[in-house]
Amino acid sequence: MRSVKGQRALRPVLCGVRTVWNTVGDGSFFCPGCGGDRNYRRLTGHRRLTVLGVPLLRRGETGPVVECAACRAHHAPQALDHPTTTRFSAMLREAVHTVTLAVLAAGGTTSRTVLEAAVSTVRDAGLDDCTQEQLYTVVEVLAADTGHGSGADPAAEACGPTLAIELHEVLAPLAPHLATAGRESVLLQGARIALADGPYCAAERQVLTTVGRALQLPADDTARLLAAAARTPS
Repeated sequence: MRSVKGQRALRPVLCGVRTVWNTVGDGSFFCPGCGGDRNYRRLTGHRRLTVLGVPLLRRGETGPVVECAACRAHHAPQALDHPTTTRFSAMLREAVHTVTLAVLAAGGTTSRTVLEAAVSTVRDAGLDDCTQEQLYTVVEVLAADTGHGSGADPAAEACGPTLAIELHEVLAPLAPHLATAGRESVLLQGARIALADGPYCAAERQVLTTVGRALQLPADDTARLLAAAARTPS
């Protein structure tokens, strides 16, 4: 004889609410559930009142959501703001390369020690084919971009307005996705290049201060890190 509990479990659901989803886009993203790069579908939907499993009356819209193709979890559209692992690596390489160029443009490229430090830094960031000649050539081209003027960003006086603008354009989008230690590491890599041939010159310090600001580091922390780097034997 079946129990009362078993009889209840067999009763059909007469009515309920079901969401019908429509795909409005797709792509790849960093899934916060899986913890890695995955394909996704961007979905919008509407709720329907169901009777015996058959959708009938509309009960309002829902979404949009992002559905992971791997784990099927739904996430808010803001999940797409986080760069994929591949994109993040590219952003970090570009950041290190741009900081390196800015420091070289501010301090000059006449010292082979500085160029060696710069090439080593850029290669460690993933640009394995970087050479001293390449960096020297790019910095020489940037040397024509003087950009002096009243009210200008201090970095514009040090390395030219084009590179100063690029510093902000490259570093500002990266900063929210880097932990504090990561942002400090990018700053310190630039500091080590500047210190390769001796103490900071005024232009190098201006550029590095701008790097810290673009990386959303407090001014006091930037000053502290630059001072500590200067005290550390190379």
